Amino acid sequence: MNIQNKTVLVLGGWGLVGNAVIRKIVPEKPKRIIVTSLKKEEAEDAVNKLQAEFPNKPNDYFVPWWGNIFVRYEFKDSDRLSLLENSDTRKILMQDTMEELNEDILQNSSIFKLMNEFKPEIVIDCINTATGIAYQDLYSTYRKINKLIQKNPAKEEIITETEKLICTLYVPQLIRHVQIMYNSMHHANTEIYIKIGTSGTGGMGLNIPYTHSEEKPSRVLLSKSSVAGAHTLLLFLMGRTPDAPITKEIKPTAAIAWKRIEFGEIKKGGKPIELINVPFENAINLENKFQLKLENKFLPTGENLKCVFIDTGENGTFSRGEFEAITAQGQMEYVTPEEIADDVIFEIKGGNTGHDIINALDNATLEPTYRAGYLQHWAVDKLDELEKIHNVNSVAFELLGPPRLSKLLHEINILKNVFGSMKNIVNQKPEKLSEGCFEYLKKNEKLKNEIISIGIPILFPDGKKLLRGNEIKIPPFRGENELDINETSINLWANDGWVDLRVKNMIVWQQRLNAIINEAESINPNDTSSMHVRTKKYWNNFETIDIGKVVGWIFIKEEKGERMKA
Repeated sequence: MNIQNKTVLVLGGWGLVGNAVIRKIVPEKPKRIIVTSLKKEEAEDAVNKLQAEFPNKPNDYFVPWWGNIFVRYEFKDSDRLSLLENSDTRKILMQDTMEELNEDILQNSSIFKLMNEFKPEIVIDCINTATGIAYQDLYSTYRKINKLIQKNPAKEEIITETEKLICTLYVPQLIRHVQIMYNSMHHANTEIYIKIGTSGTGGMGLNIPYTHSEEKPSRVLLSKSSVAGAHTLLLFLMGRTPDAPITKEIKPTAAIAWKRIEFGEIKKGGKPIELINVPFENAINLENKFQLKLENKFLPTGENLKCVFIDTGENGTFSRGEFEAITAQGQMEYVTPEEIADDVIFEIKGGNTGHDIINALDNATLEPTYRAGYLQHWAVDKLDELEKIHNVNSVAFELLGPPRLSKLLHEINILKNVFGSMKNIVNQKPEKLSEGCFEYLKKNEKLKNEIISIGIPILFPDGKKLLRGNEIKIPPFRGENELDINETSINLWANDGWVDLRVKNMIVWQQRLNAIINEAESINPNDTSSMHVRTKKYWNNFETIDIGKVVGWIFIKEEKGERMKA
């Protein structure tokens, strides 16, 4: 695509790769660039340096934005640990992650607010998402809970730590992040999304010597790789969603370096490392118990650690020895941020670098085959043959899901059994359809029992009575056994998984079948090209009804669930 005059959002623009991407994309003449970072001073520092480097650009060309994109907007400038320590904010974090995605969660998220404010056509995501999620260290929280349970402490302590554990679960956070990202970009009409991902180990394997504990390899490090892999597969799905932006991921498999080489203070977590002086006579005797944390800490000397260092951005500050070891041939080695940025720009402009992992997965996965398509007809014919032999209709077992699938299949099956053809159904009065289906089920006890036995209730034509079995799929159980009944809830549940015999649902079915008929009849009968699939012949000239084909059409048209790629 053409980058010129487009709004570009660079997530993690202060970082090593983000900064390189911005500097490389400026010559492509975008309209403006939104530079984001976790902290205000980082975003503003990045913008100040960019304005100095590109003095001919307007003052509002580089726009700083800061905050944590993984939480709701009101929490974006808060420290996550402090959010977890507070009971009220912790509960909100849990709900935002674990509840079904709704408009409140979506529209109050940091990502949605950011996207809605700037509406970028191009999003380049340089945030190390896997690190941000996986390095919350689920295992440490587990160990705390385990010890609390062993000591049998007050109930409140277990509740607190368990809530923290829920808030640090990796996969729910990642899923919610991708859901919000997709919906926000869809709302903002974003055209392309490029993710700078990670392998988690700098391209090394399970034998990686660089870990975060005595455990080799570190499970925290492997959690990062797991999250990174899961993120890639979710982006793979996003790339197969028809109304999503073009989705790509560049995944470096080496250390990324560097930002600057200097002499100065060495910082950890943003704070200088203080030097302490421990005289030799303070050496401890190695006997009895080894104390990990000292009760009386040694006092700092008042000086901070200073040395020559190389700043590798998000990966940290390394000494010469550390950098030389990690980048040695046969170790992580390294790639420069400018090389990554070149790939990003080339991919945005429509080039093929060979480094887009989403495209690689598209080419490497086993797609539907000609043989399977050919045999599908044989399988359906065999099922049809056995239906006739055993005098049954093979409709739905509610093993595939969702319950809406079973509900739709049973509804169209009942209409087919009572009224026959599509055209006969659309030509009836809706009241007659409702009454006819109800009477049919009254007489066909076997079918009625099959429907309710798989967890699909039957809503009577008056909308006031429901025939149900021991199990019910909709509404699903979510901790509450009793739910309020009102018109809104009845309509929602009937839509999601009840055989609905009300007149208004019959009208919906007539509209669907009319749409199918009109769509097929609009195709010129002389057009015998490969362009059209759902022709009159596909629909058996509307004389007989294949219930699976009808529901497949509904899932494509109403649910927007069409497969995008082979």
